[in-house]
Amino acid sequence: MEYVKLGNTGLDVSKICLGCMSFGDPKKWIHSWVLNEEESRKIIKKALDLGVNFFDTANVYGVGSSEEILGRALKDYAAREKVVIATKVSGKMHEGPNGSGLSRKSILHEVEQSLQRLQTDYIDLLYIHRWDYQTPIEETMCALNDLVRSGKVHYIGASSMYAWQFQKAQYVAEKNGWTKFSVMQGHYNLLYREEEREMNPLCLDMGVALVPYSPLAAGRLTRDWNSESKRAKEDQVAKQKYDTTETQDKRIVQRVAEIAEKHQATRSQIAVAWLWYKGVTAPIVGITKEKYLDDFIGALDINLSKEDIEQLEEFYMPHSIVGHQ
Repeated sequence: MEYVKLGNTGLDVSKICLGCMSFGDPKKWIHSWVLNEEESRKIIKKALDLGVNFFDTANVYGVGSSEEILGRALKDYAAREKVVIATKVSGKMHEGPNGSGLSRKSILHEVEQSLQRLQTDYIDLLYIHRWDYQTPIEETMCALNDLVRSGKVHYIGASSMYAWQFQKAQYVAEKNGWTKFSVMQGHYNLLYREEEREMNPLCLDMGVALVPYSPLAAGRLTRDWNSESKRAKEDQVAKQKYDTTETQDKRIVQRVAEIAEKHQATRSQIAVAWLWYKGVTAPIVGITKEKYLDDFIGALDINLSKEDIEQLEEFYMPHSIVGHQ
């Protein structure tokens, strides 16, 4: 495993972040393909054995069950100071008023709940999961700053928003002497590159780490377009993201296969190596089988040439914005 600084912070993280959205109780979550606790623990243990120290979850994943599974596993398998735990706040956790969003009340309450589920005294990295149009950003950034000052959160990040929103939040924090975002978790992969227009250049200029989700486009970059998997058949969220751009995306998937053959590598290794080439700190990889972790580790040995990059990017066409609210 290789480790890098998380943006302009002093925190060391593995170049691969294990996404934990696939862990939980399918009865509590919108995804039917999630793994139960026994299967999830095997993957978490394997990740630790391979040197992964960066884990990403959210309060809304499985309505808390992902955090619970991750918390129990890390408590059994790793010393707390050796792992970096990231979670998120803003998603809907209960019906009625204050059940979601980024008000001071919601943030402080949900962080306490996440700490209990994760069985830890602090969260290394807390993201705001999406922008809250109903709450002044001043209120949100002040609450996040107070959490950092209290020691319950060490770093803060944001996920999937417009560049003007991210810049506004950073400005508000700087103006008031509050903690600024150190990380951006955006939707970014070879099939969806809209973040290259404004958000990625902004973050790279500011020293903000890029830690994108869906680096393999929900598996579409790893297999022939017409092949099937349980997730491919049942993941309705992924269908909404990618099925409308099938014609142009098929050509990109085929090009990934060609570059993989050239390097005697897997398609997922090429897709991840491309992200590192583009300045990404640590892509968030969500997996349902242990063997895929070895695959991602192998990506560290891939060195893409400028010609490879040009060929991988040749067929991309603009996509509609997906992920922002």
